Amino acid sequence: MDLSKKSAENIQYMVDQITTKLRMVNTGAISPEHFSTSSYDDLKDLYELVVRKQSFSPSEMQAIAEELGNLRK
Repeated sequence: MDLSKKSAENIQYMVDQITTKLRMVNTGAISPEHFSTSSYDDLKDLYELVVRKQSFSPSEMQAIAEELGNLRK
């Protein structure tokens, strides 16, 4: 996946990967349609953080979920 290009498909991919890695239950609240290409770079940074780490503390998971909420349109 070439994440250097800002596209809806890449947003879909990153959101899917984040929700899968974090085992998020309420994925409807974090739908790829909620993100625009204007927040792409921030979403990509968050994605890279999530895929790099092996595990997350509850407070880290909460902070990531809050950041995803802040990045929504």
